[in-house]
Amino acid sequence: MARHTLSVLVEDVPGVLTRVAGLFARRAFNIHSLAVGPTEIKGLSRITVVVDAEGDLLEQVTKQLNKLINVIKIVELMPDASVRRDHILVKVRADAATRLQVTQAADLFRASVVDVSTDSLIIEATGNAEKIHALLAVLEPFGIREIVQAGTLALGRGSKSMSDRALRSVSA
Repeated sequence: MARHTLSVLVEDVPGVLTRVAGLFARRAFNIHSLAVGPTEIKGLSRITVVVDAEGDLLEQVTKQLNKLINVIKIVELMPDASVRRDHILVKVRADAATRLQVTQAADLFRASVVDVSTDSLIIEATGNAEKIHALLAVLEPFGIREIVQAGTLALGRGSKSMSDRALRSVSA
């Protein structure tokens, strides 16, 4: 199955995330990543959802999403026409003997050490999925204690704005 990233512009009202996620659940789609937050326009939020789906099924879900009353606009963000970033915090074993090596590994990936304790470090990294996976592979030999990862964030490249077009249709 192919992985698709959808950017869904919605009204910022209670229950809209539940309805959007529920639609994917009813169609038995596994949501790989989900991120939601306010946009530059008061009263609108953007949901970025990454799912594994075939073209016809994805088209059906997109049509059903468009029927939801609080959904303003849906855009599939193609990999070559968008910028995508994942955000991760990783707690890694690091005693006095390995601390420098772990810190150097983080530096190679432009990651930041955000917390230090006697036997571990917490590293924060942002980047595309390949960079995050490569960082984890380098840190694995030291011993990963915990990982928390935020959903993928993505925006289309160029000067066009999804919300500019949507705002015109909302105010019309």
